[in-house]
Amino acid sequence: MRRPGVAKSGGEGAEGAPRRGRPRSIETTNAILESAYALMAATGLSATTIDAVARHSSVSKMTIYKWWPSREALLIDAFLHYAAQMLPLPPASSGTPAARTRRHAAAYAEALQDEFGKVQLAVISECISKTGSAELFYVRYLQFRRDALVEMIAAGQTDGSILAEGSPEDLYDAIYGSLFYRYVFGIAPITPAYARNLVDMVLRSKG
Repeated sequence: MRRPGVAKSGGEGAEGAPRRGRPRSIETTNAILESAYALMAATGLSATTIDAVARHSSVSKMTIYKWWPSREALLIDAFLHYAAQMLPLPPASSGTPAARTRRHAAAYAEALQDEFGKVQLAVISECISKTGSAELFYVRYLQFRRDALVEMIAAGQTDGSILAEGSPEDLYDAIYGSLFYRYVFGIAPITPAYARNLVDMVLRSKG
């Protein structure tokens, strides 16, 4: 999934509806996305208006409105852009599927403790308050990452490095759903070590 003109990092991107006209400038698109994320992290979502993003990025409001169908879509894509750099999906060459899942889950647990976790929760809340569900966040951000990691878990079941017999989708949800649940409700500290142990417990991994 890839939005035309948005630089991909870590093998991910967002899918947008095809639009006519001149192709996007990657430099301008990145300036908008980076400005939007910086404003979300520094001032909160309520202050991250299209006007504010336009001023911060020195890009016209007309351009932003032409490239994003809604403010919520822009906020999600800004979060995606940052997440792709901070939490890239581990390449196949970086170890067994189990080891790559363990490493990614640990990185996610660490990221939740910083501004990343607060921005993620705020963006999801914004989607729910504006549209009545988090579907927009899932379609523009989570679906691609979830599909890629589900595929990785399935590969581990095939090669024997993952012994758990549940569906790859359920195993993914058990890991990342648990981490997000604990973060949202503050049930217990979330550490990279906890995330690694959770992966091993859920996947019954061998390597």
